[in-house]
Amino acid sequence: MAAEHVVIDLDENGHEPAERSGITQAIVANRRKMLLQLVVVFVIGAVLGGVGVGELRDSRTQRERSTVVALVALTESGYLGGSNSRGTVQLNGQLTLVNTGPAPITIRAIQAERPGVQVRGMGQARLIRAGGTGQILVDLQLECSTAFQPEPLSVRFSVETEDKRLREVRYPVALVGSAWQEDALRMCELPLDS
Repeated sequence: MAAEHVVIDLDENGHEPAERSGITQAIVANRRKMLLQLVVVFVIGAVLGGVGVGELRDSRTQRERSTVVALVALTESGYLGGSNSRGTVQLNGQLTLVNTGPAPITIRAIQAERPGVQVRGMGQARLIRAGGTGQILVDLQLECSTAFQPEPLSVRFSVETEDKRLREVRYPVALVGSAWQEDALRMCELPLDS
């Protein structure tokens, strides 16, 4: 008896026809290409989104910055001309304003009133840059006997901010010991106008 030899190719099941193998490689290549395109689109979207969020944050910060009003008001000599009539002194004085806010502001109007005191701006607008100072002329009407109370005078300012909106702010101004008090008391001691 002759022995027959049977050869078993163990790799035979792993082989696909050449035509089918080429299709599989093309599908894998297309999937890799699509995956790469998706990654590129994602990266571009993330970069643009980050830039957009940064721009939005900067824009919001700028808008918030342009609405802030912070100022300090100091009295300056009020004896720029005045009169004394029946115990009431009228002076033309000024306020020095310091813009402590982050953006320029324009002072449109000034007003303050309480018994014995009236303060009115003289109508001129004044632009004050951030960190800058400016003087504003005011009309003062002060009663010699009642104007100078210990509590500060609440002065109201109409302010146009960088976003072109008008805002009202108040600042307390001390009259006792001020240049206005000194000038008014000097005027109160003068003879009354006829």
